[in-house]
Amino acid sequence: MSDQYVHEADDRAVRRVTLDSPHNRNALSLALTDQLAAAFARVASAAERDRIRAVVLTGTGPTFCAGADLKEDPATTPQRVARMVDLLELVLTCPVPVVVELNGNVRAGGLGLLGAADIVVAPSSATFSFSEVRIGVAPAIIAVTLLPKMTPRAAQRYFLTGETFDAAEAERCGLVTMAIPAEEVGPRVQALTDAFRLAAPSALRITRKLLREGAGKEASRESLTAAARLSAEVFASADAREGMLAFREKRSPVWVVS
Repeated sequence: MSDQYVHEADDRAVRRVTLDSPHNRNALSLALTDQLAAAFARVASAAERDRIRAVVLTGTGPTFCAGADLKEDPATTPQRVARMVDLLELVLTCPVPVVVELNGNVRAGGLGLLGAADIVVAPSSATFSFSEVRIGVAPAIIAVTLLPKMTPRAAQRYFLTGETFDAAEAERCGLVTMAIPAEEVGPRVQALTDAFRLAAPSALRITRKLLREGAGKEASRESLTAAARLSAEVFASADAREGMLAFREKRSPVWVVS
């Protein structure tokens, strides 16, 4: 059995990160969590050099992620909790869009990765469960990424009951962006990544940060004034000048990845 549980591959400025620990249903072991965190740290570095426009996160086998690896030594719980916090922070603060291409079911802590991502494409056959309460714990850490995405009533129901629900319900409650037939998942993700290849690298970074920091923020004169300052800075940027010049000259901007 290989000790490498996360694989990375680049395709035209999109990095594909794959969980590959099917023997435990891609559970968040110490090793897998560390390797996944390292992968997102590398994404951040590459994105700052304009080499990466987006990340596609997926997995192997019938399960995307089963949550915490309950077979690991309970004495490692503090380390696993700390590493999970670090991992979710890296996904949340990733400078480029993060798309989850679900390959199957998701349970417990694995759902936190969905909350930290921007777009989640799920096969209609996938199922989901916040199973924490059924083993005597609570979805505390992942609630931070999920509560801003899910409808309050859905979160209350599924966090408290631990029920299993389908992809259509996951879409209705905001847990996933779209639930579609399995054979359509790959092409839909491809279309999304093609869209990111048309976007200016700096604009993607600024917009993702704007979405993250603006979530749940109340509209006010102060927030509008801050937004106006940001808008002025962006319109004065080199990418903005190139984008508007390309529009006038009816050509593709220099940053487009063909």
